[in-house]
Formats: sequence, structure tokens, C-alpha cells
Amino acid sequence: MVLPKRHFLPLILFSITAFFFYTYHHSSIPSSTPQFNPNFTLRSPFQNPNPSPVPPNFIFIVKVLAFNRLDALSRCLRSLAAADYLGDRVHLHLYIDHLALANGSSAATVDQKLLESHRILSYADGFDWKFGEKVVHYRTSNVGLQAQWLEAWWPGSDDEFVFVVEDDLEVSPLYYEFVKSLIVNFYYNASNYSPSIYGASLQRARFVPGKHGNKLQLDDKTRLFLYQLVGTWGQILFPKPWKEFRLWYDKNKAKGNKPFLQGMVTTGWYKKMGERIWTPWFIKFIQSHGYFNIYANFLHERALSVSHRDAGVNYGKTAGPDSKLLDERSLDFNILEMRSLSSLKWFDFCFREVLPGRVVRNIVEVEYLLHSLQKQDSVFLVNLFGVQDALVSNMLCNFERLNIRNYILVGPPSDFLFELARRGHPVIDVDQFISSAGLNKLTSHGSSFDAMKGVLAQAYVVKKCIENRYNTWLMRGNSLLTSDRLIEFRDHNNDFFVANNLELFYAKSSSSSEKVWGDGFMSKVVAMADSLARKDSPPHGGLSFVYLVTKLLEENGARIERVDETTFGMKIGSGNDRISSIGDKTLVYWSVEMELGSIQKWLEELNLWSIDSDLSCTAVVCHQS
Repeated sequence: MVLPKRHFLPLILFSITAFFFYTYHHSSIPSSTPQFNPNFTLRSPFQNPNPSPVPPNFIFIVKVLAFNRLDALSRCLRSLAAADYLGDRVHLHLYIDHLALANGSSAATVDQKLLESHRILSYADGFDWKFGEKVVHYRTSNVGLQAQWLEAWWPGSDDEFVFVVEDDLEVSPLYYEFVKSLIVNFYYNASNYSPSIYGASLQRARFVPGKHGNKLQLDDKTRLFLYQLVGTWGQILFPKPWKEFRLWYDKNKAKGNKPFLQGMVTTGWYKKMGERIWTPWFIKFIQSHGYFNIYANFLHERALSVSHRDAGVNYGKTAGPDSKLLDERSLDFNILEMRSLSSLKWFDFCFREVLPGRVVRNIVEVEYLLHSLQKQDSVFLVNLFGVQDALVSNMLCNFERLNIRNYILVGPPSDFLFELARRGHPVIDVDQFISSAGLNKLTSHGSSFDAMKGVLAQAYVVKKCIENRYNTWLMRGNSLLTSDRLIEFRDHNNDFFVANNLELFYAKSSSSSEKVWGDGFMSKVVAMADSLARKDSPPHGGLSFVYLVTKLLEENGARIERVDETTFGMKIGSGNDRISSIGDKTLVYWSVEMELGSIQKWLEELNLWSIDSDLSCTAVVCHQS
């Protein structure tokens, strides 16, 4: 083979780098996981790759929820009828709730309310809807807003969509063109689809529920974005997530569960209004399942759906329009330009940006992952091997409570690991990672090989963290932080910190640690891990990361601080007495052999168990930015 001339090397290196960059940004993700969405894109932001036409069995239904506001209903229906439906067949279903009578109502009061109901019914009957089928559902008793929403729709197929409209809404003539473009681009376009999206809201996003209803702040350049909050003033619902919600709701309602989510203003609404409203149930479902909603930011307080906030269930007196209706006269851009999903920003209930789909499969991708983290000086690297899903979920909720945002989860491929990535947690698929490094042939199979893969993956990531000026805390899933200030008493003259029995390790980013943890050191880690994995009975702790790495660091003369974990941590399950306080301990831990039920009881006693039966956080914690 002829070697390339020296002056071609820069070009070759540039080409290789560009290839890795492109491969990383467009790497295939499991079907349940959106693509890794760093803050850059190689594609045109308006490109719509491989657009899929709407299938012939596509069904769009407008569901109008009405009660006792004839003027509002007539305004709403007139605006719906004035929209451009592009020649499509669109159905209109009206759900008219029955009058509500207090005990002891006089005959005159009953007659007056019956007259109002019958006027609304007569108007609905006579309303001309020329775009498709019109159905009027007149209830025999008053069911309230929650049942109006939840009983309005059970999807007939995966190609049936609904636009739910309360009667005090007014829509833009442009709304359907926009909605259909969204469905084509984000539902039927397979290369631009995410199972994390449950629908789209046409209302203007206005507040942040995880900050007690604070006003939402968004930059002027963002046109489309994803946000977890449901928009009840003009919500498009996708069929699969809605079915999933209804089944989830039935299960939780039957068991007597409540949609309480600490830290959310909507929980206060539910405690005040109870089953008269439905949104706290849906919000709890969204938080539990990691779903998002599409929103548009049209600037100048404009929207395709406007609530006039007429007096009713939600408002004691009329509050007036919440936004300005977007119509052709105010149109100064093309609302049908659809961005690729990978270029959109995702926001949670605190309106913090979420980066879904960060699945690292090779050493090059580690560097991009590190660049996506918060600009802090430390990273927590968490070993998930052998850790039960509930403990991982509880740990992540604890990270949220402590405002720990810089962490990487390292584990074998599984549905649960990819689900964590879909929800925005950065993960490393150890099998793919080791295979990409050409290390999967070191040992043929067995549990020792699995342990070795975990050791090697963590060693490579620590190396990258040091090179990128991140201090690294490496911990196992059998421990839980109680403070974001883990260990303040470590000797800052040392580059490494070790607590053997706890599998806790710290690597400081410094010139001396980078010099020690170089390619030569990694070769020794690989050789030693392979040697230990080939033995039938490795020495005690032989295939643990801390044991192996510490031994090699000592041989290299590195500065290591050894600490007894009982000085800063508390072991649970070691005695018969319950402990109600952890004092000044910054970490609790337990034996890897301890049963999940016992761990949960101990952590509940210490107020450190933060998940529900869905393995989702019981609270939304928003920190000051």
C-alpha cells in the first residue's frame, strides 16, 4: 500500500473529522428515540426530507365543546366555517353539555335555563357546515368540562386527528392549512417523526406552570418549538398518545390516584376545582411519559387560535382575548415553512431546554456530548450495570431536585436506556461503544465480559472529560446524593480521589492528570481488564473500575487520596433501626445485594424516594437560571 504524501494529510484528517461529524449528527437512533439534537444542523432548516403525502384514510374532525354561551358558540362556529379547508373533507362534532340545576331551583329558573339550552341546540341544528359531516351530541345531564374533553374522542384509527375547540375560541382562516402542514411534516414524514409528540397547540404559549405560572420568555428567532404543556385553547391531538392517555387515566382513576405533581401551579388548580377540570390529569400523564407538544411563536402576541375568555367554568367574568388573531392582513411570513425536527428546541415544564436522543456509541461522540452539557466544571458519570430501573429513575429525580444537570449514564443497551435518552438524559450504549473501539473481541462472552465493557467505557469517558477540562465524579447506582456539594474536604493537591468500598472515584482535570491518563495508560487499562476477564475467578474487586484504575494509577505514581466513605456517606440497611435524618452526610448508599423493597422503605423514611408507580418524579423542580 502506498502511503499518502505528507501534504495530503491535513486534507485527509479534515475529511475524516467531517465524516465523524456528519455520522454523529445523523446517526441512526432506535425507533423509540429522537435524533441527538445538538445546537447545530447540517441541513437547511426548512428542508423537509422525503415528505409523505396524507393517506387516503386521513380523517380530521373538529370537536366543539359548548355549554350555555350562545354568542360565544356562534362566533366560534362562524370562524371555523370561514377557514380554508383546501377542498378536504372535514367533520364537525358539537358536544352540548346539559344545564346544571342547583337543588331547590324554582320552576321559573328551570324554564329559563331550558330555554337557553334549547336556543343553543336550535342554533347548532341549523348551522350550515358544508365541509363534511356535522354531528350534534346533546347530553342528558350536566357532566362538566372534564367529561366533555375526555369523552369527546376515541380515535377510530391511527389516521384520525381531532382539533378540540371550546366555545369561547375564535380561529384564524389559516389554521387548517397550518395544521395539515404540521401533520404531514411531523406525523406522516417518517424521517421527521418522533413518538414523543402528542399533538400541536394553536394558542400562544403564555406561561410556565412549573414556576407558579410565570410568564414565558422566548427569543424572537424561534418560530416552531416543542413544549410539554398542553394548550387547551385550540389543541390538535394525535391518536396514539390520546388512546394511551385515556387508558392511563382509567387505571389511575379506578385506583383512586390523584394527579398531584408538586411544584406545578396546575396542582393548585386541581385541589381547588377537583374533577371539574381535566388538564392536571393530562399534565401528570405527559410528565410521566415524557411527551411534548408543538407550538408556534408568531410574535406580537399573535396566534391561530384565540380565547376570548368569556365568563364560564374557568373565568368568573369575561377577561377578553388572550392574543391577537393571525390572519392574512397581519401575515408577514410563510407559516407553511416547516423546519426539520432536529433543528427545533424542546422545553420542559420549567421551560428548560431538553436535548432528547443523546445516545453515545463511540469515542468521537463523547466529545460532542460533553459540549452539549452545562458550562460547569464537573460531570457525574453513573454506572447503571445491574441497577434496577426504579433506582435509576429515583436517582434522576434526585438530580433534578439538587439541580445537577451534568451527568452521563453508562449502561448496556436496553429499552429503558433508550427511553431515558428519548426523555433527554444523556446515555452511553456500552455495547456499541466497545464495538466501535474494536475491543469487543478481547473476550468471547460471559458476565466478566459485560463487567469489562463497563470498565473500559468509563475509562475512555474519563479520559475525554479530563481532556475537555471537566472534573469527573464516577459513581454506581447503589448510592444517592443528598447534596450537590459532594465532598468538600478532599485534598486539592491530589488529582484522584477513591472510596473503594463505595465504588466512588474522582478525577480532577489538570495537566498532571491528563499526562497520567493518556493513550499509554488506556492501553494498560485494556490489557489489565482483558487479563482479569479471562480468569475464572478474578481477585476480589478485580473487575471493578475503582480497583483496576486505582492499581494502575498507583503504579504510575499518580497522586491519589483514599477516603473512608463513612466520613461523608451513610449506609442504609446496615441495622434494624430506622433513621429519620442523614445529618451532615452528603451521600447514602447500600449493598448491591439489598432488595428493592427494603431500599425504597429506607429512602422513604429519609424523604429521598421521589418517584411514583410510573417511575416518574412526584415533583417538578424549577431552579433559578
